[in-house]
Amino acid sequence: MAPRRSDGAGAFPKPVEPPAPDKKNDPDSLYAALDLGTNSCRMLIAQPDGNQFHVIDSFSKSVGLGQGLGGSGRLSRSSMARTVQALKICKRKLSKHEVIHMRLVATEACRRASNARDFMAYIERETGLRLEIIKPEEEATLAVISCAPLVGTRTEQLLVVDIGGGSTELVWLDLADVEPAERQAAIMRLQGGLRKNPGPDPTARVVDWISVPYGVATLREQFDDVSDDSARFALMSWFFEEQLGDFSPFHRDPNREGFQIIGTSGTVTTVAATHLGLKRYDRNKVDGLRMTSDQIDRVIRGYLAAGPEGRRRDPRIGKDRQALIMSGAAILQALLRIWPTDRLSVADRGLREGLLYAQMSSDGVLEEDEG
Repeated sequence: MAPRRSDGAGAFPKPVEPPAPDKKNDPDSLYAALDLGTNSCRMLIAQPDGNQFHVIDSFSKSVGLGQGLGGSGRLSRSSMARTVQALKICKRKLSKHEVIHMRLVATEACRRASNARDFMAYIERETGLRLEIIKPEEEATLAVISCAPLVGTRTEQLLVVDIGGGSTELVWLDLADVEPAERQAAIMRLQGGLRKNPGPDPTARVVDWISVPYGVATLREQFDDVSDDSARFALMSWFFEEQLGDFSPFHRDPNREGFQIIGTSGTVTTVAATHLGLKRYDRNKVDGLRMTSDQIDRVIRGYLAAGPEGRRRDPRIGKDRQALIMSGAAILQALLRIWPTDRLSVADRGLREGLLYAQMSSDGVLEEDEG
């Protein structure tokens, strides 16, 4: 399947704060964002606070919605049943907090499945939740917006990479014509989409964007018949690189001084936690961390040396994700082979945070950032 392409306020949340103390919240002040992906179902309930937000409640569970989708083109009964059970928990949390403002979305697995419309109706019957299937451009836009606070003032060329379960979105932005102090705010003005010709206000110029229909789950499934761990990893990495041939910055050799990659995904945060030697995951240490290509390569080589059993025993990976971490690492390695960098920024944020920001910004409940 070929990658899909496009033809074609002011305030932003700082890194998400730890959950606020348990207290009675005004339901009208609460916002929810739910992301149903190919592998996981995740939700955040948050409350605006100044120009950022507090997380009030959250949920995350691996549901494997896209298992077998590549062969059949349909969501299986078992994967749909697992997903509905997870969504029932989300429904209870939303009801408990009496959340009024919410946006609940589904991504790549539901975009691809021939029975996705029936599944959406099934979810609504069983849970009362109405999910919408968003297009790749909106998914990429929201991921970029959520990462804006991590953009450096010296960054002139920015690549944002969102490695999902079923797809990987890449967005290349040119910030050279935007004043350094305005670059984060300029990215926020992309809420209308990844347009080639933005309005008169200084906005990040979209050089190109692409949605590759391979993420950690679908890429692993593509090479499921390869038994050798190292050989499978190498094949996945080179295969993914081939998918980027039509991405216009593919042959660009950016100036390393003004170039920044931001990676948002479980793969990137797991690699960062391993690099830091964390025994227990700490978002405050991971989100915003900068890593060099060499540091990332060292972690990946360690994963390969550990093998499947060693990765299962690693508490930062776990038995459920040991295979998926290698497909994600293969994607990451391919990207760094094309665009080596000494300033890859790790983002423990993504679609859910982008959804929250867009809702809060639209309602005008976020205060302007005074710098």
